[in-house]
Amino acid sequence: MSSPTTKSVKKLASRSNSRQSTTSSARKRVAPRKSSRLKPATKRSTAGKAPARKATKSRTPKPKIRPRTTSLKTRAAGAKGKKAAKQRPVPKTAKPKKSLAHISPRPVPVVPQPQPTHDEAAALKAFESAHREFARGHFSEARLKFRALLDKYANVSEVAARARTYLAVAEARLRSDLALPRDADSLYDRGVIELNRGEYVAAQELFERALRREPEAAHIHYGLAATRARLGAIDTALESLRRALDLQPKLRIRAQRDQDLNSLRSDPEFDLLVFPGRE
Repeated sequence: MSSPTTKSVKKLASRSNSRQSTTSSARKRVAPRKSSRLKPATKRSTAGKAPARKATKSRTPKPKIRPRTTSLKTRAAGAKGKKAAKQRPVPKTAKPKKSLAHISPRPVPVVPQPQPTHDEAAALKAFESAHREFARGHFSEARLKFRALLDKYANVSEVAARARTYLAVAEARLRSDLALPRDADSLYDRGVIELNRGEYVAAQELFERALRREPEAAHIHYGLAATRARLGAIDTALESLRRALDLQPKLRIRAQRDQDLNSLRSDPEFDLLVFPGRE
């Protein structure tokens, strides 16, 4: 049988062995992973044992803070801005403008119109005389004057061309006169038709022909007054209207609303004729 002292020695030895095993296992657990960085070589002791390593907490490497560097674009933009500031032109002071009041307008050169020659002036005068007869409806007289103009001033081309046109119209009117009726009432009816068509010269001629056959017909005088008013012959129109109202006073009611007499309404004599009771 063993003594109690030997038992205690064995227990102590077993405890020390168990402690060493637990510490070695703990070192294996706690030992951090080897980092990829190279470590300086440590000198081993002469006894050949490696020095005991303490358990250290794993440290994560801190990110290195790089100094802020401006990008190439911002540098280039800054350089361009400096160059533009250097190259920016200095604004010039505006010169005071001259007031327009002191500027006198340039006179526009007046181009003198060419004066007509002796033949041209004479041809124009002859044309006006023939046209006057044409406007009155005296086509036979107008035809004679237009023919004389063409015989004498055929070299004046513009006036001669107009004279030929009016001469052709006058001859056509004279040819149509052969087919005209002979009595006053038929001539009056034809005159009213021409007046409504706007052929005022032809209407005037027909009314004048009708009055030669029946000079005391009030309605024919009234038609002639309306035609002359359309032609703008104010004085002769008022004269014909006065004659018509003297022969037949009831025509005043018709004259008050007749649009053919509108050109006469601004004349005070028209009011005296048509509105005799008006002050």
